Amino acid sequence: MITLRGRSVEFNPAAMESGSPLLRLTTNRTRPAPLRAAEGFVHEGGDMPDGFGWYLLKATEAMTLVPPGVPAAVLPAEFDHLADGDVVRLEPSRGGLRTLFRKAVPYNHFLLTERCNNYCLMCSQPPRTVEDGWIVDEILEALPLMDRQATEIGFTGGEPTLLGDRFIELVRAAGSHLPTTALHILSNGRTFANGTLARDLGAIRHHDLMMGIPVYADLAHVHDHVVQANGAFDETIRGILALKAHGVRVEVRVVLQQQTIARLVPLARFLARNLLFIDHVALMGLELTGFARANLDQIWIDPIDYQAELVEAVGILDRAGLKTSIYNSQTCVLAPSIRRFARRSISDWKQDYMPECSGCLGRNGCGGFFASAKLRYSRAISPITEQAT
Repeated sequence: MITLRGRSVEFNPAAMESGSPLLRLTTNRTRPAPLRAAEGFVHEGGDMPDGFGWYLLKATEAMTLVPPGVPAAVLPAEFDHLADGDVVRLEPSRGGLRTLFRKAVPYNHFLLTERCNNYCLMCSQPPRTVEDGWIVDEILEALPLMDRQATEIGFTGGEPTLLGDRFIELVRAAGSHLPTTALHILSNGRTFANGTLARDLGAIRHHDLMMGIPVYADLAHVHDHVVQANGAFDETIRGILALKAHGVRVEVRVVLQQQTIARLVPLARFLARNLLFIDHVALMGLELTGFARANLDQIWIDPIDYQAELVEAVGILDRAGLKTSIYNSQTCVLAPSIRRFARRSISDWKQDYMPECSGCLGRNGCGGFFASAKLRYSRAISPITEQAT
C-alpha cells in the first residue's frame, strides 16, 4: 500500500504564511526560471537549486539549505514515493499533504462529489448530502498541472452527473488539458435518462471517453433493491440508450456479490440480446469497505462458490462478441478457462496480498486484493506452484 495523504508533515515558518498551495512537483534542477516559481522542488540530496516556489525535503537536515524566506516541508518516510510530475495539495495549518496526481502510475482517479441518488448495499464510498463544490474547483485547478502524456484518469463519486453543468465543464476541461489521455467516468447512468445530459456530453466529442455504469440484474426489482432506489433500473437502461445514441461509449459494470450472482447468467443473456452495442463489460469482485463492510453478511459470497455462474456468464458475453474483463479477482480462485479475462485493476495504493500468496508463481499477473480484504477473503486462496502450459 502507498500513503496518498497524511498530517505528519513538518513545515517551516515561511510555509505557515503561504496558504494551501496546489503544486506540481519536480526533481529537475534545470527547470526554466518562470516555471520554478510555481513548482515544488523535491530535494533528494546535494546542493539546493534556487528559484523554486516550494521545497519538499526527504531529510530534516536539508532545511538549512533552503533559501531564506522560502516555504519548505520535510516529508515523512511514507511520502518517499513522491516524484517528478506529481501534483499535491499542501496544508501547512494542519501539517497535511494530499496527493492528487501521480505521474508514474497509468491511472489516477478523482472523486467529484460525495452526493448520490443511489444507496448501493455494497457502496465503497457511502454518499453524503453535503455541499462539496470546492472539489470541482480543485480538480479544475489541478488539470493544467497534470502530465499531458498521462495514460488515463477517472472521475468517480458519489454520482458525478449530479453536478450538472459543472460535470460537463470538467469533462471539457479534461479533454482540453489532457488531449491524449483517456477519461473513464463512473456513474449510475440515471441522470442521462431524459437525454439532455447525454446530448451535452456527446457534443464535447472527447477523444477517449468511457462511461462505466452498473447493471446488477436483468430484473428491475433486483437491481433496484441492490441500489436501494425504486425505478433506478429503468432510468439506468434509458440512460445507457441515450448515451449510445449520442456517440458515448459505455461499459456495463457488475459487482459480484450474494444478491447479484443468482441473476448473473440471465443478466449476461440480457446484455447479449438487448445491449449488444455496449463497449465493455466488467465483472467485479467486492471491495470490503464502506457499506460493503456494514452489509457484509447480506452480500458476501466466497468467489470460489460462484465460479460456475461466472464461467457461464463470461462464455455468453464472449461468444456474443462483447469485450469482457474480470476485475478485483485472484488468479488462483478463478476457473482456468476464464483466467485470460482477468485484469490487474486494483490501484497500487490500496493493493495487497495475503500470507497464502507467498511463493506464488502467478503473483506478478494476479490482481491481488484490496487492503480491506483482510476482513474476509476466499477460502480457496493458495499459491500457484506450477507454470501454466
